[in-house]
Amino acid sequence: MRPMTVAGLTAGAVIGGLSATAAYGSVSKTSQLFGPSVYRGPGRRRSIALTFDDGPTEGTLPLLDYLHKEGVWVTFFQCGMNVRRWPHIAGQVAAAGHQLGNHTYSHPRLPFKTREFIAREFAEAQKIITQETGIAPMLLRPPYGFRWVGMREIQERLSLLGVLWTAMGYDWRWPADRIARHVVEHAFPGGIVCLHDGRGVNPTPDISVTLHAVKQIVPVLKDQGYSFEIVSDLMHI
Repeated sequence: MRPMTVAGLTAGAVIGGLSATAAYGSVSKTSQLFGPSVYRGPGRRRSIALTFDDGPTEGTLPLLDYLHKEGVWVTFFQCGMNVRRWPHIAGQVAAAGHQLGNHTYSHPRLPFKTREFIAREFAEAQKIITQETGIAPMLLRPPYGFRWVGMREIQERLSLLGVLWTAMGYDWRWPADRIARHVVEHAFPGGIVCLHDGRGVNPTPDISVTLHAVKQIVPVLKDQGYSFEIVSDLMHI
């Protein structure tokens, strides 16, 4: 075998290994490669965290009303573009006592984006959320759960902890009954549920299916002895 062929194969193996490592770091819930993150709580109490991505939207308001009626506090991972669009709703979320998290400015897929792009997305969202609500998020969630090179640096700069989930509701795809059944079946102490009060940065999303699902999830989990906590309380941070 000629030396150039060996070198080519060696380079290919290295690149393949790097690609596999990057893929693992991007999607694995347990990976810390691209920055510190958690996906579940310690589970010492029978508590669970409901989280909502992609808001705020007009659909957030009836969700807030229901959560208030039930005495449930949750964590909202907000997009900066949507906060800019609906600042008064973002303010109502904060005023109601819910936790705010950073979900980027424009909800992009982060893999293969530059470090500069990723930094701008989180920094701009952090600035807007803080300006409009008076609260600086301490948590972030990357869109689609995909992480990438550059996140560690911006997390350190903004003092943000990454948060993934134990149960995805698929509430942009499934009917309410199926969402609720899936979430309840995958509930356990320390679990983190991912739902959505928006659809990316769509200005007029219909999240009625999410609200209907939440109205099924909350009473069932309460009957099973669960309490609901914001993520930072669930994680004791």
